[in-house]
Amino acid sequence: MKKNIKEPIASIVGEKRVDGTLIVSYTLLTLLALIIIVPFLNVLVISITSESEYVRSPFVLFPAEPTIDSYRALFADGRIWIGYRTTLTILLLGLPVNIILTVCTAYALSKAAFPGKKIFMLYALFTMFFSGGIIPLYLLIKSLSLTNSIWSVVMASGINTFYLIIMRNYFLSLPKELTESAKIDGANEWSILFRIILPLSTPILATITLFYAVDRWNEWFNAMIFIRDMEKTPLQLVLRSIVIDAQMIDSSVLGGSSAASESMTRFAMGMKMAAVVVTMAPIMVVYPFLQKYFVKGVLVGAIKT
Repeated sequence: MKKNIKEPIASIVGEKRVDGTLIVSYTLLTLLALIIIVPFLNVLVISITSESEYVRSPFVLFPAEPTIDSYRALFADGRIWIGYRTTLTILLLGLPVNIILTVCTAYALSKAAFPGKKIFMLYALFTMFFSGGIIPLYLLIKSLSLTNSIWSVVMASGINTFYLIIMRNYFLSLPKELTESAKIDGANEWSILFRIILPLSTPILATITLFYAVDRWNEWFNAMIFIRDMEKTPLQLVLRSIVIDAQMIDSSVLGGSSAASESMTRFAMGMKMAAVVVTMAPIMVVYPFLQKYFVKGVLVGAIKT
């Protein structure tokens, strides 16, 4: 009888304890979400806030007088279309190169019978901590006669070692019986890779594709080094030059008027926020379609070593 009375009490206490844990977890997650969302919302709001309202209150969450003047000023400059065209070209050319090189290398390094596998793996890991530097890279691109061309940006970064390791670990997590049975049926390594391994690797392929797409979309450093033609400037450098030009023009026009200078600087800030939104928008549109593969691919690729 006593045992029957204690069991409901224990279950009630256990339920309360679980509920308290859930409350704490949800509270922490909510705070973390607010830390991420509020700055992003502030960036979006500043980009559609009028100059006078921003001067009155720099931290705005709900603009009373929304306007698209910042976007209008940003897109009025024809260079932004050049930036979009160049960045899309780099993305369309560079993404297949990254995926093909990463998939082939990861598959080779995941094979137990691959000769010198440990040496190649150590060599790949070495590049995560040490590199030749900018000067050897520039001399290499120059010797290939690729300077001031889109291919200099595309070929400057072929494989990301971190993404390579994730994909290799995912291939290692697949059952070996699949490849063994395929070899018995007479399939070669290329057939096994493209007909068996890759169809089973949709999560990791979507994840790595998203990673590389973000890297290519945000490409600016290699372009700043290798490209001199303004007609081949990527989006990130174009937006940077537009914002800097706006600030310089504002300062030169206003001269020594500190109050007016501060006002126009605020407007330049609106252009900065609009540039951030314009840069993030394409990736944010694509991400929801890959999200379901993203979590699974990262978890599976990171667990097995």
